[in-house]
Amino acid sequence: MRRREFLKYSAMGAMGTMLGSVPGLSWAADKAVHWLTWENLAYDKYVADFVKSTGISIDKGFIGSDDEQFAKIRAGGGADWDLITPGLDKVELYVAADLLQPLDLSKIPNAAKRYAPFMNTPLGKKDGKTYGIPFYWGINPIVYRADLMDKEPDWSTLFEGEKYKGRLAMRDYALEAIAIAAMYVGIPRERIFKMDDKELAECKKACIAQKKLLRTYWNSIADLTNLFATGEVVCAFSWVPPYYDLRAKGIDMGMAKPKEGVIGWCDTCAIPKDASPEGAAAAHELINYVLDPDYGYKLALDGPYAISTSTARDRLTPEEQDRIFIKDLSVMDSFVWKENPADYGKWVRIWNEVKAS
Repeated sequence: MRRREFLKYSAMGAMGTMLGSVPGLSWAADKAVHWLTWENLAYDKYVADFVKSTGISIDKGFIGSDDEQFAKIRAGGGADWDLITPGLDKVELYVAADLLQPLDLSKIPNAAKRYAPFMNTPLGKKDGKTYGIPFYWGINPIVYRADLMDKEPDWSTLFEGEKYKGRLAMRDYALEAIAIAAMYVGIPRERIFKMDDKELAECKKACIAQKKLLRTYWNSIADLTNLFATGEVVCAFSWVPPYYDLRAKGIDMGMAKPKEGVIGWCDTCAIPKDASPEGAAAAHELINYVLDPDYGYKLALDGPYAISTSTARDRLTPEEQDRIFIKDLSVMDSFVWKENPADYGKWVRIWNEVKAS
């Protein structure tokens, strides 16, 4: 028995026990969407209006990483879920494995209100069809202790900052670390994820030289936040939360978006190939809802994250817009959107050699 069947019949059995044998009672078809996603995207307060207005219940499942999600769907879990949340750069892996069905954008009216970069990106598409529609997004900038540094850093600070030796940090992730090295050494943005062996060797050399300057390669954002708080780290390639969390505690934090580019990330909404027609229909309704102003407004205030459409922008104050990087939309011009290199295994091997050096 598949997961959704177990849930359905368990609920029916429990209800049957409570009601007993009621003449004329028949079981209505389950009107639900089964959503596998990040926990912070599916809080009840975010989706209660959808459930109330549509009568469609939401069965939620949560993921810890995109790799975990991909493994579940590839192992046959596509029939258990109507809607999943792959990274924009990962959709092609799902499509190559024949795990997704194309989306019907005519059933997602809010899709027409996407910001231009999300409308025009070739990622998430194949043969003119959309398999993963950009949903919510953000940037991974440089975060730093403004009270402990002389000036705003850029990527060169993380490779040349002898003054801060032992108090710099990078994330332990081959894709981002090598992409940042590419920006530092001057690889053109359009070539970063298409680098040849010579260019990769140049990035490897830069990463090896960088290693002696670092306090750590971080994995946990909570650990990095603590290192910032104690002053053990003064500058790092980071996610955004330490900047806001520590500013709220009175620490003078800064955020830098180097002119060479910043890493942009985006997750999508996608429907597994094995989702039922009824489940896929409900999923289309939920996709349209998470791109609308009510959901976008709540996510902007709580996340704080921006959705891919402009629907909620006018509801936000300039300060709230700035917090999620939509006050000045030109910031998108500097985004380096993550992509899958043709031979990512080579990138991983290079990164392991850097760490072992």
